[in-house]
Amino acid sequence: METTKKSLDKALELPEGVSAEVTPTSVTITGPNGSVSRAILTKIISITLEGNTIHLKPKKRISKNEKRIINTLHSLFANAVTGVTEGFVYKLKICSSHFPMSVKLNGKNLEVTNFMGEKIPRKLTIKEGVDAKLDGEMITITSPDKELAGIVATDIEKMTRRPAFDRRVFMDGIYLIEKAGVKLE
Repeated sequence: METTKKSLDKALELPEGVSAEVTPTSVTITGPNGSVSRAILTKIISITLEGNTIHLKPKKRISKNEKRIINTLHSLFANAVTGVTEGFVYKLKICSSHFPMSVKLNGKNLEVTNFMGEKIPRKLTIKEGVDAKLDGEMITITSPDKELAGIVATDIEKMTRRPAFDRRVFMDGIYLIEKAGVKLE
């Protein structure tokens, strides 16, 4: 009786205008909106670039671990392709009902003053590779890197977090309302 091994080879076709550079330790995907680089920390997966296609396959054996790693890397590279072609947008809303909180954006520095009557302003430096825009009571975060945009949006939301207070009653703060194009409820 012959046993056939199931192939775990995954391929990601790059669209027009998107290029990739594959080295043994990283993959960089470049497009019209910028570039996204991912470090490759595993040695059990082979990543090759043939023409306009990135191929992922296990080096030795086929197991659940290799399958998980291949699927994760495929998702990361697909998100990078989406990011360099379309970009990712996160939106946050500034809510202040008890105290008149003010938010200022000076270059890469975000400053929240008079949050819940505090005298010392809360400050955050926005990471490189992310663009932030303040428009009234909306903060818009855009980046080609989905992970980096999400980290910055979460850092902004954490700036005004108040543990042990019910968010339904004490609504003061900055809250995430749209995550990579999907509205949150």
